Order: sequence, then structure tokens, then C-alpha cells
Amino acid sequence: METTDLAGLSQTLSALLDAGRSYFAQPWTYYQIAIVAACYLAAWLISLRVEPWLEERARAIKGKPGLLRVIIAFMRRINWVIFLVFLALAREVVLELSWPSRTYLMGLALALGTAWLAIAVSTRIIHSKSLARLIALAIFAYVALGILDLRPEASAFLDQLAFQVGDLRISALFVLRTVIVATGFLWIANLLGNFLDSRIAALDDLSPSFKVLAGKVVKIGLIAMAIMMALSSTGIDLTALTVFSGAVGVGLGFGLQKVVSNFVSGVIILVDRSIKPGDTIELGETFGWIRELRARFVSVITRDGREYLIPNEDFITQQVVNWSFSDKLVRLDVDFGVSYDSDPHQVTKLAIGAASTIGRVLEAPAPVCWMTGFGASSLDFRLRFWIADPQAGLTNVRGKVLLALWDTFKENGVAIPFPHREIIMRSPVEVVRRDAPEAEASVTKNREP
Repeated sequence: METTDLAGLSQTLSALLDAGRSYFAQPWTYYQIAIVAACYLAAWLISLRVEPWLEERARAIKGKPGLLRVIIAFMRRINWVIFLVFLALAREVVLELSWPSRTYLMGLALALGTAWLAIAVSTRIIHSKSLARLIALAIFAYVALGILDLRPEASAFLDQLAFQVGDLRISALFVLRTVIVATGFLWIANLLGNFLDSRIAALDDLSPSFKVLAGKVVKIGLIAMAIMMALSSTGIDLTALTVFSGAVGVGLGFGLQKVVSNFVSGVIILVDRSIKPGDTIELGETFGWIRELRARFVSVITRDGREYLIPNEDFITQQVVNWSFSDKLVRLDVDFGVSYDSDPHQVTKLAIGAASTIGRVLEAPAPVCWMTGFGASSLDFRLRFWIADPQAGLTNVRGKVLLALWDTFKENGVAIPFPHREIIMRSPVEVVRRDAPEAEASVTKNREP
């Protein structure tokens, strides 16, 4: 760690304290503080009535969430708006009645308040509240130091807090500048990547898998470029990081094998187009349709509303049933049986007609019904039909077809048998009525000791 010039820093602070003491020794300083406090108190009291009414009006804006978020942030700081208006008017009045030097503190408060209001409202475009506040405080600190003419002193102090790593001198100012520049480059790269991704997704002549792959390649390329530009702009020699990055790469290769495997598997999936957004898939016990392809996992939504995040590696190493790989036509089978008293030719026609009444059952290919065997208590049939929307569910369409079969068979007198058994007694059995005299005599005889 380098030695900090405490003597120079002490002299700077002493000069600032002496200037402050001389300024606060004047009575006009306290008058300005009272005027600033009065303006803020009046603005706060007025905002208690005005802010709820303005916020209710602003929430009536529909279809523009970004604009609404900025307007709401502005309305929630309406006390600062009113305060700055009152303070500007009060300062103009004092300027007309006194010397300009007697309004220095009011002008300083007006400049700082305006800067804070503009920064706090403009940073509301960031969705994360914590990140928005952090960025707002950082920008305000930089602007406030400029307004107070303390920026050179603060820069010199931060630059003195440093340590040496080989030929590279790392100071607090260098770290702060690097973080700010890198954040700015990454933010711009993210915005540009999202814009290009949306433009690629809007192209109709590209397949869904290629759209996802192109969007991810563009985003990763822009982020890598932003990192290199940020390091270069801060004066870091990228060649000095070759050995370090090689060691880190080997460590990451061993420690993040699964992550790298899922990433490579995701690239393979996008290239060979085995699955794509909107496909209906079945993997193990999971049945649903693909909502999104990510770098590490695939988002699959099931019929019950659950969203499974399945690693990309599972789609490479396990058996996957893609119900809509080549097309979305899916054939379903429904097995049923009728009694031996029924005409199988009539049953076949009735089953096809019943399936055709269901809206999701396609007319082409048309439903077919085949007799499959002579069962123990029924004639067995298999009804086959096609649907084009497997993502809407399979069990529900089977259930509707079964209900249509039940209604059709009931209207046409076709019985659906149920298992039953016949018992044949090889030796005769005498059956006696309970109210007969022989039965009463037998019961009395049995009760005797």
C-alpha cells in the first residue's frame, strides 16, 4: 500500500473548514437555512394532498409500463418539485432585495436538489430498485462533488489509496473507474443485445431454433466485446492476463463440468433443431410443451401449469419423445368392448361417427375403428383418430371421445358388457323357504340342547 499524503489532505480539509466557519459566521447564512427549511416544509404539506390525486391519474395510463414507472417515480417526489419551485422563487426575491453573495447557500441547495430529482427519476427505468438507488447515489455523489468544486481533491485522495501488482498500479480511483466503465459497457451491450434479439425473433423466414441460437450468439459476443473494451479503456494490458486467464480456465473446466456440458448441449440442440419452442415433448414422466430454450436449461410447461427447468444434457443423453418434431399430427387410440349381441359392422360405423363429433378430432386423416378380438365377455374394438394440438392435452380428448361413444351406444341400443360369473352346482341343493313349517321345525330342533 502506498503512503497517503496526509499533510496535503489535512491542509485541504482545514481550508474547507475555515471557509465554512467564515461563511456560517454571517447572519444571512442562517436566514437562508430558515428559508430553505420553510420552503421544504410548505412543499411537504402541499404534497400530502396533491400526491395521491396525481398518482391516481398517472395509473390510468395503459400499455406503457416504462413510461408509467417514470411518471409514478416523478409523482412520488412531487414534494421535491414543489420545494424546488418555492426555493427558486424565494431566491429570485432575495436577489432583488439583497446581494447575490447572500443567496449562495440557497443556490447550492437548489442545484443539489435539482440534480437529485433528475437522477432519482431517470434511474427508475432500471427494474431493480436496489440497483437503481445505488446508481442514483453514485451519480449524485459525482455531480455533487462537481457542484461543490471538490472533485479534484476527491480524485487525488482516491488515487493515493493504491497498491502495486507487478507493473500494474491499482488504486481506489482505478477500481472505481473500472467498475463504472465496465457497468456502462455491459449495460449498453445488454440493451443492444436485447434489441437485436427482438429483431431476429421478428424474422419469419428463420426457424425458431435458429432464432434462439442467433440471439444467444449475438448477446454473448456483445458481452465479451464489452468486457474487452472496458478493460482496454481503463488501461489494462490484456496480454498480462493470459497466464491468469489460462489458470482460471483450467479451474473452471474441472469445477464447472456440468455447467459447460449443459451449455454445449444447448448449442447442439439449437444446431440440430431436435427441439424448438412450442414443441410438445415427453421426457420421463414429464409431458408438456417447450416455452423457452436457455443456455443451461429448457423450460417445459405441463398441463397442470408447472414449469420444469430441465438441464440441456438430459435432452442429449436420454430418450425424448417429440410429439411435434416433423409435424404436430398425433394419433391416439381408444380401446372399448361391446356385448356379443351387437352387430360389429354397426359398432364400427357408430364409433367413427361418435369420434367425428369431437371438435379436436381431425377429419383428415379420418378416424378408423377396427375389431381386435373376441374377448372373454365382449367384442373388443380399437378406435384410432388424429389431433393437431397435443399441447392442449391428450387425456381430455380421450375422455370426450369415450363420452361420445357412451352416448352414441346408448341411443342405438348397443350394450357395453361388464364382467360377470355363472355358478353351476354339480350336486342338487334343497332350498327351503324360511316361512315354511319345515323351516320352523328345523330351527327349533337346532336350538334344543
